[in-house]
Amino acid sequence: MSIRKEFLTGLEERRAKLRLGGGESRHAKRREKGMLSARERLDVFFDADTFQEWGMHVDHSCHEFGMENKPMPCDGVVTGVGRVGGRPAASFSQDATVGGGALGMRHSKKICDIMDYALESGMPFVAINDSGGARIQEAVDSLSGYGQVFYRNVMLSGCVPQIGVIAGNCAGGAAYSPALMDFLVMTRENANMFICGPQVIKAATGVDCTMEEIGSAAANASISGNVHFVADDDQHAMQIVQQLLSYLPQNNAENPPHALVEDLCLDPDLSMNDVVPENIKDPMDMYAVIERIVDKDCFLEVHREFAPNIIVGFARVDGVVVGIIANQPNVKAGTLDIDASDKAARFIRFCNAFNIPLLTLVDVPGFLPGVGQEQGGIIRHGAKMLFAYASATVPKITVIIRKAYGGSYLAMCSRDLKADMVFAWPTAEIAVMGAEGAVNVLYRKELAAADDKAAMREQFIQEYRDRFASPYLAASHGMITDVIDPAQTRAVVSLALQNTLNKSETRPPKKHGLIPL
Repeated sequence: MSIRKEFLTGLEERRAKLRLGGGESRHAKRREKGMLSARERLDVFFDADTFQEWGMHVDHSCHEFGMENKPMPCDGVVTGVGRVGGRPAASFSQDATVGGGALGMRHSKKICDIMDYALESGMPFVAINDSGGARIQEAVDSLSGYGQVFYRNVMLSGCVPQIGVIAGNCAGGAAYSPALMDFLVMTRENANMFICGPQVIKAATGVDCTMEEIGSAAANASISGNVHFVADDDQHAMQIVQQLLSYLPQNNAENPPHALVEDLCLDPDLSMNDVVPENIKDPMDMYAVIERIVDKDCFLEVHREFAPNIIVGFARVDGVVVGIIANQPNVKAGTLDIDASDKAARFIRFCNAFNIPLLTLVDVPGFLPGVGQEQGGIIRHGAKMLFAYASATVPKITVIIRKAYGGSYLAMCSRDLKADMVFAWPTAEIAVMGAEGAVNVLYRKELAAADDKAAMREQFIQEYRDRFASPYLAASHGMITDVIDPAQTRAVVSLALQNTLNKSETRPPKKHGLIPL
């Protein structure tokens, strides 16, 4: 005896019809724009033949406005679980060919079910957004659906990694679910994300604007900072997510996927000595330092187009996964401003939540001065960095390359914020302020009475540097672990990471700290 053939035939016919979504003609129009379908995006993302779909046969529940006789295959969203690089992940992909991918009650339930499963099973959650927003015909039910998704975003936060992909429309309240996630990838073309569109802004404020100014990938990545990665197309977006996941643990109870090597590379790199310009006032490219410390071609920069005066990203050092935070002297002299502080603090807190060691590279002259910065709350925003570093319990290694002045020295993970090891190059200057500013304050009377003010000022500057800004003074006070030869930086960092991987630190019990948001 065997199962009747018509049952199997009927099942496959149903599946084939549901896989078509809104129909071939709609898919063809999207292909002309260079867009993949909801299912094709998942096919690119997951390892071949590993995707298990949830709720394929779900349809909508709306009986108003002529919807009762209108089928909505899968209710406009494909959900399920698969494997990425051999490790499980949960995902949903909205199907804009079905009712514009708008969210209704059952659409929401499918998303919430897969989010609950991701949390309970301890696996990353990836959301592929391509939706017209709330399904108007379902009224408050669709609003409730969004609320339930938002709640789960918060429940998953800090427990499993959450990554959002903006591959089409993401407008109004729909944008808040991605905003609650850890990382956002957005396609350069065919995607937008905004709360109020140009027409609404015009009606409400009288200001003319374009979608490019407010909702494009460029605007979200470089101006507002909402988006962390910009992808060339759908396929590239899914590849970025795959690469990002390769650095992350499955959940907050696991360590990141270190690929520890048996033989550490401890040879000196003499080319590092050529990185720092002879004149301390000349800009330096911090990417050159990062490139020489991390394993070959492994640095994945996050938020590259936003606040470029600070660099953050993931890498490996002799196989150990690290989160890197580095000042970039080539942009705004490497100063910390409002956006840089927010960018760094958010990244630090993510790394701490998911057990990723922190490597901080310092060349910072201070917080950016200016009326706009003061009125914009640089005190509050800068305090976020202090809070993020001080509250982090993962291994924290700091290397001071050149300038480290005042509060910005502390904000870049000083020993006082419980960095495990702080190393300094001989070129490092650690002081309350730069020598030039200090001399103006300390030797004001002497300079005023001098015949050759310029010569005396240079003399005082050099004396101040040698006596009070020298890394050896900081070393003598126990503020740094050691002064190192730049050529030994990679070896020193590698050993420091290896020696702190088993770090365990407990803090006073409390619900949570109150970061100055």
